[in-house]
Amino acid sequence: MAAPLRHRGPDGERFWTEGRVGLAHTRLSIIDLEGGAQPIENESGSVRVVFNGEIFNFVELRAELERRGHRFRTRTDTEVLVHLYEDEGLGFLDALNGQFAIALWDATRERLVLARDRPGIIPLFHARRDGRLYFASEVKAILPLIGPPTLDAAALDQILTFWAPVSPRTPFEGVEELPPGHLLVAERGEVTIRRWWDWTFPAEGGPYAEGSAEDLARELWDLLEDATRIRLRADVPVGAYLSGGLDSSALAALVRSDAGDRLRTFSIGFEDAGLDERPYQRAMAEHLGADHSEIVCGHHEIAEAFPETVRATECPVLRTAPTPMGLLSGLAHREGFKVVLTGEGADEVLGGYDLFKEAKVRWFWSKSPGSAWRPNLLQRLYPYLELSSMRAQSYVRDFFGAGLDRPDDPFFAHLPRWTTTAQAKRFLAPDFARAGGTSALEAMRDLVPEAAAGWHRFCRAQYLEAKSLMSGYLLSSQGDRQLMRSSVEGRFPYLDHRVIELANRLDPRLKMRVLDEKHLLKRAARGHVPDRVLSRHKQPYRAPDAAAFFEPGRPVPGYVEELLSEEALRRTGYFEPRSATLLVAKARRGAVQSVRDNQALVGILSTQLWHHIFIDRFRSDFAPQS
Repeated sequence: MAAPLRHRGPDGERFWTEGRVGLAHTRLSIIDLEGGAQPIENESGSVRVVFNGEIFNFVELRAELERRGHRFRTRTDTEVLVHLYEDEGLGFLDALNGQFAIALWDATRERLVLARDRPGIIPLFHARRDGRLYFASEVKAILPLIGPPTLDAAALDQILTFWAPVSPRTPFEGVEELPPGHLLVAERGEVTIRRWWDWTFPAEGGPYAEGSAEDLARELWDLLEDATRIRLRADVPVGAYLSGGLDSSALAALVRSDAGDRLRTFSIGFEDAGLDERPYQRAMAEHLGADHSEIVCGHHEIAEAFPETVRATECPVLRTAPTPMGLLSGLAHREGFKVVLTGEGADEVLGGYDLFKEAKVRWFWSKSPGSAWRPNLLQRLYPYLELSSMRAQSYVRDFFGAGLDRPDDPFFAHLPRWTTTAQAKRFLAPDFARAGGTSALEAMRDLVPEAAAGWHRFCRAQYLEAKSLMSGYLLSSQGDRQLMRSSVEGRFPYLDHRVIELANRLDPRLKMRVLDEKHLLKRAARGHVPDRVLSRHKQPYRAPDAAAFFEPGRPVPGYVEELLSEEALRRTGYFEPRSATLLVAKARRGAVQSVRDNQALVGILSTQLWHHIFIDRFRSDFAPQS
C-alpha cells in the first residue's frame, strides 16, 4: 500500500502493526527533519497516529499541552495530535488550525479515527472489503487490496456536470472519499461517519459582522497576516506561487512582510498570448524584490504531460489546466522547495468569480424575464459579447437564461455553467448513461443543508462553489495532486478556517459591491499591492485544451490517436464511438472552439486515459507483487 504513495513522502517510510491493525506512512520531511518519523505514539503507546499535512498552530498547542503535564519526545507537529486526543477525545479536531488527513488508533477503546480538514485540502479515501476497512491518501494505495477497479457510472455523470464527483463518490466503484470536514470512527466492528465542521452563513439580513468597511478590511488583513505567518513555519525553505492577479499578489506581499529578503516566487507563463500573464507576474515580483522563476508552457508540453496528470488526479478531468500546475510543482521541486504558499480559495471565500457577478445580473433579469435591455448588462462583465445580432441575443438567453424562472433555487447561480458542462454527456454510450442512476443534480442537492434556504442568495452560491468546484477539482485535481506528484506541499492562507468564518459573517455587499468582486480584499490590500493589480480585470487561469493535442503542423500524440480511435472507444464502452470520433475529426480540423466542445473532448480523452492507467495496466502497475 505504501509503495504507490512514495511521491507524497519520498524522505522516509515506516510501518506499525498490532493484531488486526496496521499503519503505514511515507514522509515528506518539513518539520523536525530528524525526529518526526511516523507513526508517533503517546507516552504509554496506547494512542498512535499517522497523518498527511500540517498543524500550523502546533507551537501554541504544544505549549498548552506541556502546561497540562504532557511530555514530548519530538519537535514535530504530529505529536500534538496524540496528546490532544488524550485530553479532548474526538473533540480534539476543533483545536486544530491546519490541513490534514489523520488516521489515529486508540488501542484502549479499539477505535480507529479518520479525519479530514475543514475545506478538504488533503485527500483521504476508504473502502470496505471482506470485513476489512482500508484507507489511504490516494486510491492507488487501496487498489492492490481490492482488485481491478470499475468506473462508477454515476461518478462520471457527475464529473461531466460539476468537473468532479459529488463527495463521497469517486470514479472507483466501491471506493469513497471522506468528505471535507468529516470524521470516520470504526469501533468494535461499527463504522460511523459524521460532519465535524461546515461552511455556515447568517440568515439573510444578518446579523453580519459588526464594524465599518475600513475596520473589517483591517481585521481581514490582520487575520491573513497571521494565517500566512503560521503557514511559513517549516524547517525547509518556503516559496510562493505568483499568478499576477490580486489573490497571489496580496499573498506574496504578506509573505514578503514576514520573510523579508528571502521571498522566492514561481509562476506559469503560456506561449498563447491570450492566456499569458507573465508581464503582471514579473512586475509584481520586481515590486516585491522577489527571487522569481517561471516556466513557459506550450501545446507540446501540455500534451506530453497530460497522461501523468490523469494518473496523479485518479479522476477524469474536463480541462488541461491541472497539467501546467503539475509542471510548476516540478519547477519548485527542482529549485529545492518542498513547500509553497498559494492564493487558492480567495475567490470562493471572498466572492471573486465571474459566476457571482453573472448571478447578480441574472437575479436582476429574473425580476423581468421578458426585458430586452436587462440581459445587456452582461456586456459589462464580458465586453466581447456583441449583442446587436439576433443570434447573439439568442445565445445569451439560452446560456445565461438557464433557471431564470426559478431564481430562489439554490442552484440558480450555477445552472448556466452546469448546463453547458453537461452537454458532454451527449457523447455517452446509451447503456453506460443509463447505468448512472440518480441524476447529478439530485446528488448535489443532497449536499445543501436546510439552513441554506434562509441564507442570502450570494452565500448560497458561495456554499455550492466550495462544495463542488473548489473541494472536488481545484483543491484536488488541480491542487494537492499536482503539487504532490512532485513531492511539494501547498499551503493556503485564504482557507484558514478563521478567515473563512470571518468572511462568512460579512455582509455580501462587502464581498461584491455592485459588480466589483472581492471588494473588501481590495480595500484591505490597498497600500500593499500596486494599484495596477488592484484595478486589473480578473483573468481566470486557463490553459489550451483541444489545441494542445491537435496543433497544426505537429503530429497528434500517439496515445491520443490510440485512445480516441473508434476501436478503443468501443472497447471501453463509455462513449458512443461514432459521435465521439466525429468530435475528434472536428478537433483535427482546428474547429473545436466552444467551451462545450473543448470540455467534451478533454473529458473523453481523460476518461479513456483513466481506463488505460487504472484498468488496462492494473496487473502491471497496481496488483500485489509476488
